[in-house]
Amino acid sequence: MSETAPQSNFDLREEIKEYWSKRAETFDTQPGHEIFSESEREAWHRLFKRHLGPGDGRRALDLASGTGVISHVLDDIGFDVTGLDWADPMLARAKAKAGERKRSIRFLMGDAERTMEPDDHYDVVTCRHLVWTLVDPKAAFNEWARVLKPGGKLLIVDGDFVDPGLVARLAARLSKALAGLSRKSVSKPAPEAAEMLATHRSILSRVYFSGGARAEAVAALLEEAGFSEIRIDTNLRAIQWAQARNFSFLKGVERATQHRYAICATK
Repeated sequence: MSETAPQSNFDLREEIKEYWSKRAETFDTQPGHEIFSESEREAWHRLFKRHLGPGDGRRALDLASGTGVISHVLDDIGFDVTGLDWADPMLARAKAKAGERKRSIRFLMGDAERTMEPDDHYDVVTCRHLVWTLVDPKAAFNEWARVLKPGGKLLIVDGDFVDPGLVARLAARLSKALAGLSRKSVSKPAPEAAEMLATHRSILSRVYFSGGARAEAVAALLEEAGFSEIRIDTNLRAIQWAQARNFSFLKGVERATQHRYAICATK
């Protein structure tokens, strides 16, 4: 009796790449992805300056840069920015956006877990909402240490999207219940949206942090990779509340009370 072979990491990584390629078309329309207010942009500036200081022309590598949202934040505060992403549609939108805004950000095709960038090259490496998708975070963190200069800084912005916390769960359930009470005014999700949600859940169930990317677990792996001065910052309230203005009240409460964080570490 034959058994089905388990899906390899290569297959999962390709599935992740295809998923984000499909998300590119609507990525910038969603709060929490693109920045929709100056108050949110300023909150991002404060977060990055708090951990990285002013750019002053230093080299920054923005991993899984998508449409370039965080790359633009880094450029705003004076970094010499390279954005790296492996999804062609994301890169196309990032390059178009940089052209429209007349920014000199470089966007390159590349894998965040195997960057192919030179040793000891960057002063800063950043990523937002990447760690939860990593197939092999230990190898990825070693790779990020390799491309950083000695004394360089890594800044991770991420969250636990599996177990977001009691308040967030209650807000999500209440929001769903209220939607159910007004079904006449709420249409069913399009088949494409339902398919994307199913793909997202499938990917999340198979990545390294399938149980949730808690900050302490990420920090422990960073320490194993040789990083020091590891600081967990859960004070992202200014960003979260600025984003919440673009959500319904309950959705805003849900997101603002999730376990989201920034981790800064030094090579």
